[in-house]
Amino acid sequence: MKFALKVWRQHDANAAGSFVDYEIDGITADMSFLEMIDALNEKLLLKGEDPITFEHDCREGICGSCGFLINGLAHGGQKATTVCQLAMRFFKDGDTIVLEPWRAAAFPIVRDLMVDRSAFDRIIQSGGYISVPTGGAPEASAILVGKDKADVAFDAAACIGCGACVAACPNTSAMLFTAAKMTHLNSLPQGQPQRDARTLGMITTMEQEGFGNCTNHGECEMVCPKEIPLEFIGKMNRDLIRAAMNGQTEANVRVDANGKMVD
Repeated sequence: MKFALKVWRQHDANAAGSFVDYEIDGITADMSFLEMIDALNEKLLLKGEDPITFEHDCREGICGSCGFLINGLAHGGQKATTVCQLAMRFFKDGDTIVLEPWRAAAFPIVRDLMVDRSAFDRIIQSGGYISVPTGGAPEASAILVGKDKADVAFDAAACIGCGACVAACPNTSAMLFTAAKMTHLNSLPQGQPQRDARTLGMITTMEQEGFGNCTNHGECEMVCPKEIPLEFIGKMNRDLIRAAMNGQTEANVRVDANGKMVD
């Protein structure tokens, strides 16, 4: 298979970027998208040119490090599929494929297709901790967790923090990511003591990092490779109202009568 690639090349966050055209052939249908870029990079290195920078780690759809726009769609648009899981059989021989990084002010470009997603790390860090005694393993039945709560927590924990939700949202909102990370702990008994402080801390940090708000477009849910449901944002909003009613005043987060965040 042969492809024409238009790849966004940018030396760093402060440099001007542009699309550069490449051609690659000898690609098999069973190769992953990242393997196709690997093959292109080998050819670039042999010619003495700089390889295309992109982020990757496990290449098994677990780590969340891979991710960029392919023909304008996060991860290439295949349902529940990360870039590293995207096979070249989803493209036609001779296709022109456009590659560019996530486009969000909170995700500054590091180089080429790689962006700085450390804003996500700071949101998680602002969630604090859970009150779990250290020491020997406790009895399995010491803290009972209902199946419904366990299922919700497991579903929320599936988020890999790839950033596709932000890239797909017209507001560059991080609410689906934040809601998943928050719901994971807020659903469990172990997360209840710090629940209100965690809610306000994470939402405040999300706002401070420059992410937009949610206006219910639903694009985030459509492109999420782990199919995190939009309903988690509703859970987050309810937790925000709960925290406000419980008198939490951490940072400058307020809600109106409809539970919307206001300045």
